[in-house]
Amino acid sequence: MSGHYYAVIMAGGGGTRLWPLSRKDKPKQFLNLVGERTLFQIAVDRLDGLFAPEDIYVVTVADQAEQLHLQCPELLTENFLIEPMPRGTASVVAMAATAIQKIDPQGVMVVLTADHYIQNVNTFQNVLRAGYQVALKGHLVTLGIPPLYAATGYGYIESGANIGQFAGLDVFDVKEFKEKPDVETAQVFLEKGGYFWNSGMFIWQVDVILDRIKLFMPDLSIKLSKIRKEIGRDHSSEYFREIWQSIIPETIDYGIMEKSDHCVVLPAGDLQWNDVGSWDSLFDVVEPDARGNIIINAHQIGLETNNSLICSTNPDRLIVAIGMENVIIVDSGDALLICQRGESQRVKDLVKYLKEHHLTPFL
Repeated sequence: MSGHYYAVIMAGGGGTRLWPLSRKDKPKQFLNLVGERTLFQIAVDRLDGLFAPEDIYVVTVADQAEQLHLQCPELLTENFLIEPMPRGTASVVAMAATAIQKIDPQGVMVVLTADHYIQNVNTFQNVLRAGYQVALKGHLVTLGIPPLYAATGYGYIESGANIGQFAGLDVFDVKEFKEKPDVETAQVFLEKGGYFWNSGMFIWQVDVILDRIKLFMPDLSIKLSKIRKEIGRDHSSEYFREIWQSIIPETIDYGIMEKSDHCVVLPAGDLQWNDVGSWDSLFDVVEPDARGNIIINAHQIGLETNNSLICSTNPDRLIVAIGMENVIIVDSGDALLICQRGESQRVKDLVKYLKEHHLTPFL
């Protein structure tokens, strides 16, 4: 690819919906749920051949940066951009765009996450090539996933007019961004067509996105200009932390995309994409055995147990399931999760309960 194309991986999240394995000190991007490589390593692997290691940036928090770098030592230490504390994806994008602009004013950046799983890497890379071409036209590109079912856990993008083909892929104006719908509305979107899941992946020129931030989020733009010299150099200074802490948390979707013109959606079909947002989502990612069971790092015996997930952090501890159907069992050593399939999204309610009742050793 062009020497002006850069990848930015957002890797600072907690991933609490995968509790009890995903914890504050070991969020889901550190987990090896779909093979021997962690989700973060897989996110870097699928950029191979398209981006040189020195053109890959990672935005994370201080207590995760060292471990992430150990997982992918080929990445440059200085390309790990540290958030003193989370302030939403708008600030992440602004910081990464500023760091890239300082070394390459003509830079184009693709914003990715560390916790997506994409099986069709060749198609993914072709989509990124197409997105680069679209971004050079001054557009803000969002990757849209053709919906497979009436999902209520994703935001939606309503597409408008076709603006042309890039690398053989059709690209459409964004007519409107839709919030996460109820099931009835999601069904309408599915049946009507022309709607896409918002993947949270974006492509744009760094100067274009920084101009939009200046226009629609002037307070963020001003604060980033104050620490511009330190970005990519020293994020631990008291001044940097003070300015960063004063940033009002906001998402890039609400802060920029829903307000800006020149937003387009690039349909990214056939990626076999999954955001690995819950234990249930692994049934769409991991190949089950003959009985429909998924066994991850567990020493288990299943008697008349079918269509279930059994996961453990201790392969020496025996887990026995007898007569179980459609259940999820996750053993982290100090905590055990048991729930019916289809209920694992409620783990976020459990995490909220643990916080409210000060059960912090389990977070």
